[in-house]
Amino acid sequence: MGDQKADLLRGTLSMLILKTITLKPMHGFGIMQRIEQITEGAFQVRPGSLFPSLHRLEQEGWIEGEWGESENRRRAKFYRITDEGRDQLTVEKENWSRAVGAVTRVLEAL
Repeated sequence: MGDQKADLLRGTLSMLILKTITLKPMHGFGIMQRIEQITEGAFQVRPGSLFPSLHRLEQEGWIEGEWGESENRRRAKFYRITDEGRDQLTVEKENWSRAVGAVTRVLEAL
């Protein structure tokens, strides 16, 4: 069960990261803040989860990173979604919708 839970969480985090950077490139700390802001604190992504996910997404070719300067003039890696990442986001959203629908059906069953 633990491995399945980790896979679900990793997949969900990947989807949230991909969606977060669809509008503009962001650095890791900005991604963490934006996810927390949009989810009204329901999801608080920790660096220990975020950075391995960013690395994996980069290896998959779904995001690309480029070094730049953050708002506070620190060196930071800014991530942008690739065309392959946009395709993957579509797949992730479809999978998420199916999963939510299935769970909803179970919860509403008499």
